[in-house]
Amino acid sequence: VAVARAVITRPRLLLADEPTGALHSGQARTIMDLLGELHGEGMTIIQVTHNELYANEAQRIVNLRDGWIEKAG
Repeated sequence: VAVARAVITRPRLLLADEPTGALHSGQARTIMDLLGELHGEGMTIIQVTHNELYANEAQRIVNLRDGWIEKAG
């Protein structure tokens, strides 16, 4: 419901804090596919995740450690 509420108005920027964190793998894949489609339509998405598989789908990854940027690329 939270993801649907966030994207229904088609914002230019979406901030997604662990959008797949509480979902089983099938639902998580559906959400990631949706985010990919929205990005393909021009939406900018900033996502926070601990899931390396989903992080690797991003165009750019910024790693934080102890509150500091450790790696960006």
